[in-house]
Amino acid sequence: MSGIIAFDVNETLLDLSALDLQFQSSFGNASVRKEWFGEALKQAFVTTITGTYFDFGAIATSALLVVEERHEMCLSEQQRSRILQTMRKLPPHPDVKEGFKRLRNGGWRLVALTNSTLEVAELQLENAGLRDFLDHVFSADSVHRLKPASEPYEMVARELGMGTASLLFVAAHSWDIAGAAKAGCTTAFLARPGQVLDVLTPRPKFIASDVTDLANQLVRPEHEVA
Repeated sequence: MSGIIAFDVNETLLDLSALDLQFQSSFGNASVRKEWFGEALKQAFVTTITGTYFDFGAIATSALLVVEERHEMCLSEQQRSRILQTMRKLPPHPDVKEGFKRLRNGGWRLVALTNSTLEVAELQLENAGLRDFLDHVFSADSVHRLKPASEPYEMVARELGMGTASLLFVAAHSWDIAGAAKAGCTTAFLARPGQVLDVLTPRPKFIASDVTDLANQLVRPEHEVA
């Protein structure tokens, strides 16, 4: 088995817990990071449902302001900047590089699809040491519709000259899997710690604990290139 795999980026490939130190420093509580990212996703979903559009950087800033008000705090511009800039320097989960190597050696082509702008995504993946594994990086910003709307997944398939059914999309978020499935993609869920596949989402073809586990399911040793 081989083909093209499209990976979500934030949380799927990159470890957002690297932001905890910044949130601990700014809010006195590292767990606010999860609250902030959840708020950012909520606002992203609202733009998708209502048909309005803001890029994910603007949404991340807006979500931070909401969390500040909720906690009755007002961060300095420097504190906000440190949090948002750290998003560009997230490390990969420890399984990603080895999993990518196995997939590539097994004949799979790898691409990324993220809600982040293309500029930010390229920086994130370059800083994480993952860019060289990827043939292309795609951003939902290109179609001004954020995932889980169908347009970003369809755009990737179109740019790659294939139907969505031939594209394997991988994410650690149930909502992203649901969006990809609705667009007609084959899907794989990464059960990162704390991520749960809800019962309303169409069951993915593959469920793996991490990228290495996914590679073990997709690549047989005899098919790997030395």
